[in-house]
Amino acid sequence: MLITDPEILQFIADTEAAYPADSNVATAEENRRNYDAMCAVFREPRPDGVQASDEIIAGVPVRRYQVDGYDKRPFLLYSHGGGYVIGGLESHDDVCAELADGTGCEVVSVDYRLAPEHLYPAQLDDVSAVWLAEADQGGRQGIVIGDSAGGNLSAGLCMRMRRVGGPMPMAQVLIYPGLGGDMQAPSYTENAEAPLLRTSDLIFYKGILTNGDPGPLETDPELSPLKAKSFAGLPRAFVVTADVDPLRDDGPAYVDALKAEGIVAEWRNEPQLVHGYLRARHRSTRARNSFAAIIDWINTVRE
Repeated sequence: MLITDPEILQFIADTEAAYPADSNVATAEENRRNYDAMCAVFREPRPDGVQASDEIIAGVPVRRYQVDGYDKRPFLLYSHGGGYVIGGLESHDDVCAELADGTGCEVVSVDYRLAPEHLYPAQLDDVSAVWLAEADQGGRQGIVIGDSAGGNLSAGLCMRMRRVGGPMPMAQVLIYPGLGGDMQAPSYTENAEAPLLRTSDLIFYKGILTNGDPGPLETDPELSPLKAKSFAGLPRAFVVTADVDPLRDDGPAYVDALKAEGIVAEWRNEPQLVHGYLRARHRSTRARNSFAAIIDWINTVRE
């Protein structure tokens, strides 16, 4: 778990200055206040040429990001991270704008309902409702993408579409996702006290999401995709993990499960990087290269 990259060490220090480690287990109100302050520290201006607009789709607030020619490409449905408790349209605004700029795709960012006010499956219900509304527009093709809890929601949406026979995404891009993996896997112990996200934080967030009910976490593949009995029929995947992150080993486990069904899947692990490193993409060479790799992968499948 040793981090030596000075850019990452500075990123961790800057993050914790606004978002102390105990924020993860604070009240939702305090957590959100600290998280919003931290996101503001790292927020970048939108690239020139990216137009953003807010609207309501299927009762869910969203933000659209469009660039010239977006209608000739699949759309990206973005689900933000934040443990299902924090985050929203503002926290990931610059990430979504840069995804639109880098891929030429329209990005639709979903402001799904948060716990503890709204327990699972409210979050996936909102993401699915927006997906269905967007995919229903002339049979549009789309790619689901998300970070952390948003990566979980993106994988969960694929599981749900398989169950209900809905339109399946053409691809899934999961960035340091939590997928309901074995918490005895090495990453959960090696990185138990990792900067920015600890194993104990994960347990805390899961308890909030389900109000302490372990049932869905153990049996529902739409919440814990790695609990699925089969991975057949799911779309191709690009899964990116941070090496210094308790969630790291969920990524290769999911990729291996997809490959066992003959599905094209790729795992990219980022040495020295920590959970939440997307915010470091303008301050760290490693994070910048990882974000570029995500954009490059989308560009290979968007046509």
